[in-house]
Amino acid sequence: MARLVAERSDVIPVLAEVFRRYGYDGASVARITEHTKLGKGSLYHFFPGGKEEMATAVLADVHGWFENNIFIPLEEENPEIALPGMFAAVEDYFDSGRRICLVGAFALEETRDRFASEVKTYFARWIEALRRALEGVGFDAEEADRRANGIIAGIQGAIILARALDDTESFSGSLGQLKGMTVRDGASPQEPA
Repeated sequence: MARLVAERSDVIPVLAEVFRRYGYDGASVARITEHTKLGKGSLYHFFPGGKEEMATAVLADVHGWFENNIFIPLEEENPEIALPGMFAAVEDYFDSGRRICLVGAFALEETRDRFASEVKTYFARWIEALRRALEGVGFDAEEADRRANGIIAGIQGAIILARALDDTESFSGSLGQLKGMTVRDGASPQEPA
């Protein structure tokens, strides 16, 4: 039996998990209705553009979370606090490697061309915010850029490895090593306040 959902925003987290679990192509309308407990009519009321609009809304929601919890803090807070804070937020968001990166998954699927702009914007924004924070702790622009790219690539790889090995400790360990890339002159990374 279909349930009532008060707002479109109520269904977006459920849609995100369906896309994480099945990918874009595997997230059939039948699977979406099964997991959301909404009939097709309700889904199309909230998302007249169908599955593509659902995926776009989910990507916008993910980007919004990262904007508020990762990108803006990296740009506006003291980088010595924001950098460790980023790693704590990443560990929490990706549930210690149990939760895949939906944007990363979309980048790997055949859907990457359909959502190329959203995927590119997400990763470019993260790299730029991280680069600025790394400059804030004293790395020159070239080194900050190199490290930012390496850290983001490392986080994505750590998610895949943790899921493949079913080992959250490998995710935490990888984040610890990547966190070390944010520290200059042998100083130890600070924990977020």
